[in-house]
Amino acid sequence: MTQGVTYSSYLDLDRILAAQHPVSGAHDEMLFIVVHQASELWLKLCLHELFAARDRIIVDDLRPAFKMLARVARAQGQLIQSWDVLSTMTPHDYSTVRPHLGGSSGFQSAQYRMMEFLLGGRNPDMVTMHEATPEVARELRDELGRKSIYAEVVALLDRRGFEIPGDVLARDHTETWERSEAVEAAWADIYREPQRYWDLYELAEKLVDLEYHFQRWRFGHLKTVERIIGFKRGTGGTPGVPYLGKVLEQAFFPELLSVRTAI
Repeated sequence: MTQGVTYSSYLDLDRILAAQHPVSGAHDEMLFIVVHQASELWLKLCLHELFAARDRIIVDDLRPAFKMLARVARAQGQLIQSWDVLSTMTPHDYSTVRPHLGGSSGFQSAQYRMMEFLLGGRNPDMVTMHEATPEVARELRDELGRKSIYAEVVALLDRRGFEIPGDVLARDHTETWERSEAVEAAWADIYREPQRYWDLYELAEKLVDLEYHFQRWRFGHLKTVERIIGFKRGTGGTPGVPYLGKVLEQAFFPELLSVRTAI
């Protein structure tokens, strides 16, 4: 047993609890800061689990990956609930804080971008906003050079004997995944015979959970922004609600959604 370790020292609470620096004098700024800082911590956990899950998928060791992916879905639940807390800010409350935010925006979250990249929502142009922090930009580019979790899952289907075309397996990793009829057909076989392909069936459902919770998080973001600032532009220069609405149309694992119509 390590001597001298306390609850506070182990968690480094002195630094964590001293990391809130309101500048507006507005009562609600503390809420705004804490919600976003806590969200970044949950994103850190999600990335920790997703990187490890991908490594397990690559070597076809799926059972540990199931636990990791399930944990991410639970953490996403915490991210979703954070919008409920933030939505207690009224338009007037936010108006007292917004002038002090400058050009900062959640759109600039490198961890959120990394999670998108990991899941397969990839756009190299999104790295540009992180160039001011070279190490972060490098990590995002490195991720674009690797297969996403879903691309690794599709590669696993190929190794398991499903007919996945070579051009699908050799896709440009920097691009967002596009629906493939061959991949949908493979998932259709798995969904029609879950007892035969139980681990792949379970993997598919774990991925669907991630997609579902991510979309719930995006929807919560949209409705919270709409409730607080209406259709004003976001602080980072994004169109705000219209942009968030378009993002809702994007899917990480399109064949896992379309297969539900096919079977």
